[in-house]
Order: sequence, then C-alpha cells, then structure tokens
Amino acid sequence: MTLRIQIDESAAAGPPYEQVRAQISAQARSGALPVGYRLPTVRGLAESLGLAANTVAKAYRALETDGVVETRGRNGTFVAAAGSAAEREVAVAAEAYALRARRLGVSEGDAVAAVRDALRAAYG
Repeated sequence: MTLRIQIDESAAAGPPYEQVRAQISAQARSGALPVGYRLPTVRGLAESLGLAANTVAKAYRALETDGVVETRGRNGTFVAAAGSAAEREVAVAAEAYALRARRLGVSEGDAVAAVRDALRAAYG
C-alpha cells in the first residue's frame, strides 16, 4: 500500500492541489489507501512531487474538510474511516463522469444538468 500521485502540468489537468486532492480521495475511497494509512508529511510529499508545501497543505485541508483524512496534530494525517462500498462506488463513478465531461469540454452547469436529468429518470 503506497500513495501514488502523478502531477500533470498541462493546464487542462487543473491546479496541482486539486490533482493531489482528487488522487488521494480516489485512492482512499477505492480502498487502495486503507483506513488509518498515514499520509506523508506536507513537506515530504511536496518535495517528492516538486510542489510548494502550501500546495500540498491546501489539498490536505480540502481532504480533511471532505472527511477523507483526519489530522492528529503532530502525529500526522491519516485516511479517515471510509463510507460504505456503495458510497465508494458512487464516488468513483462520479469522479469518472466529472473528468469525462471536462475532457469533452462540457460546462460544469451542463454536466450538473445532465446528472439531474439522469437522476430524475432513474428515481422517477
């Protein structure tokens, strides 16, 4: 079990902090990073990725806000208790959809509208 993050420097890939956040989130939700897994320090991960420490810190703060990780003071940052398998599967599917819509050049508003239409059709 190892954290694997790749930063795509192209503008289409989005800001580096968001790439870090999304990749850690996806790995935690898929189970690739188990509950209790200790993440590298902000400084350590920043150095290994060639990013500024503030960039990684911003990603970690967003992950903590999302409930994906928890910071235990000087003890470090750990993957938090994961949701159910169904929640993880939905999160993975939603991330795949969002990335695909973005690659296709669909606006965020149009992508959200398409999801609302699909949900209405599925749930009646």
